[in-house]
Amino acid sequence: MAEFEGENTQVLGISVDHVPCLQAWAKSLGGITFPLLSDFWPHGKVADQYGVLRQDGTTERAIFVIDPEGVIRDIDIHKIDDQPDNAELFGILKQINGKEVTQPVKPETKTETPKSGVVMYCTRWCPDCRTAREWLAYHAIAYQEVDVNANPEAAAFVRKLTGGPIITPTFDIKGQYVFDFDEEKLQALLL
Repeated sequence: MAEFEGENTQVLGISVDHVPCLQAWAKSLGGITFPLLSDFWPHGKVADQYGVLRQDGTTERAIFVIDPEGVIRDIDIHKIDDQPDNAELFGILKQINGKEVTQPVKPETKTETPKSGVVMYCTRWCPDCRTAREWLAYHAIAYQEVDVNANPEAAAFVRKLTGGPIITPTFDIKGQYVFDFDEEKLQALLL
């Protein structure tokens, strides 16, 4: 917590569980030193507004980094059992606070837009993109991934294809486009 405070950061935990459940959970961990907020009623309203409420009423495990002006600067949605990378998180906080970062926060991204093959335009945090990665790996399909948050040309390309919004994932399969994770269309084009 001291390291977070040194980065001018307020840590909050938010859950769709009710307050007594959160208190019991915190106690089972030996106490929590940051505020835990309940998004219980109306159930999951905040999670829904942030796009992480699942249809079954639970939420994705997510970290949102919000700067002092209220702008979301980074989103990390990861599997429930995965531990987030604190080094990457502190790198992001240092960038927001105008401090020098000794290592790049994220891998370097090519700025050129790919021209052929299977290309998935996505974001690092998108749950459907994560599902698509797993599906492609399961079927041993080679593809190139382009992060629309890191590549303005790719973001503009996807906006042009959709007529406005950035839909992730968007697939370019040798000039044929699939928007969102549409398994049926992907199977027809790739299997």
